[in-house]
Amino acid sequence: MSLSQERAPIYEALQAFGKKRVVPFDVPGHKRGRGNPELAMLLGENCVQMDVNSMKPLDNLCHPVSVIREAEELAAEAFGAAHAFLMVGGTTSAVQAMVLSSVKQGEKIILPRNVHRSVMGALVLCGAIPVYVDPACDERLGIPLGMRVKDVEQAIQMHPEAKAVLVNNPTYYGICSDLRAIVKLAHDNGMLCLADEAHGTHFYFAEGLPVSAMAAGADMAAVSMHKSGGSLTQSSIMLIGSAVSEGYVRQFINLTQTTSASYLLLSSLDISRRNLALRGKEAFAEVIKMADYAREEINAIGGYYAFSQELINGDSIYDVDVTKLSVNTLEIGLAGIEVYDLLRDEYDIQIEFGDLGNILAYLSIGDRLRDIERLVSALAEIKRRFGQQKASMMRQEYIEPEVVTSPQKAFYAEKELLPIEQTNGYVCAEFVMCYPPGIPVLTPGERITTKILEYIDYAKRKGCSLTGPEDANIEKLNVLKGEA
Repeated sequence: MSLSQERAPIYEALQAFGKKRVVPFDVPGHKRGRGNPELAMLLGENCVQMDVNSMKPLDNLCHPVSVIREAEELAAEAFGAAHAFLMVGGTTSAVQAMVLSSVKQGEKIILPRNVHRSVMGALVLCGAIPVYVDPACDERLGIPLGMRVKDVEQAIQMHPEAKAVLVNNPTYYGICSDLRAIVKLAHDNGMLCLADEAHGTHFYFAEGLPVSAMAAGADMAAVSMHKSGGSLTQSSIMLIGSAVSEGYVRQFINLTQTTSASYLLLSSLDISRRNLALRGKEAFAEVIKMADYAREEINAIGGYYAFSQELINGDSIYDVDVTKLSVNTLEIGLAGIEVYDLLRDEYDIQIEFGDLGNILAYLSIGDRLRDIERLVSALAEIKRRFGQQKASMMRQEYIEPEVVTSPQKAFYAEKELLPIEQTNGYVCAEFVMCYPPGIPVLTPGERITTKILEYIDYAKRKGCSLTGPEDANIEKLNVLKGEA
């Protein structure tokens, strides 16, 4: 079958179905919006008319044979993959399927510690054992970087029985490892190479950006189309190479993904893939120009440091995604999360996230130059109105974990809930993370230390949104019983 990137088969099928005026005696129960007029008014008639159930003319995501199958084939061609799976459970479900189909209970997977919570959640589900490659850390910025090739090689030599290596491509801050070299190391040692590309959709459709996972020869990649790709929130794509069985991977996807796939999400993936395939190169060229301009203007303010390719060192920072507008704020005496809050509360500007030392403004195909100007002006005013001495700021840094047991064993073990200040020395039995970005400070099976408790306390005082524990106020933590 000849493929044309101008097609959008799911969207086209929905349009054809809408013209037939089919009487719905199936789900969803709102019956094209008639049963819930307030919802129809909020979302619009087109939206509720397209919120339909899987049926023969519209295919089925669990076992696609027609329009969804064609949409997946078009996506695979656009991304340079052997096969693409449309995902409606976010990139979390794509990451989980990627990990679950690569490692089993008791098997090892090599990965950086600064992974998204979805990776650690997958390890809880499957019982695999993480082998951490501690990322290097930039002293000035206090952010974890990429994996050094020599560290990955050492991990493979120490754990030759490991089944896979997982790489962030890129990190939340836009930092990339030497993906081609890591893929070769993994393959030379009989291991799969997996890429979390939640923040790298645009790598496939632009020039002058870091290499994509499929171009680097990775076996699987989880791609957040809804981030920089323009599709609806929660829609994602999972890519595989020719060495991986499509049918085998789909079995794992179907273990955790819904059987009631949203056609709003599916059609948004279909339309967004078409948009990027036809116009992505030109669109992202403009995004790169805007990001470069923004960095120049922000750095001219003084105090802020909008960092980019000048950090490249050929190893732990092998490449940098120049579309990421990452800005260090510590020199103006404010934590990133404080600048994040001020931008929203004082200037009606919502950026992606702020951590203890940095902010990230996420630029993509929908941004405009006048909005960049507004952001730059607001940052200048924040420095003038709220800037302080740096001396009072806690230095942000990567905290190397002490892994005592596997995430699965700790998560399901007998545990006790203790006041957080009494947990020093215990083994954590749940997740603690700042969200966004969703990188765990603690995962089940890791030793709680004084440094970690100080970090959590400081993050709480600065206003970071901490999530994960059973106690929503993060005043207590679940720990392994009798493990102090």
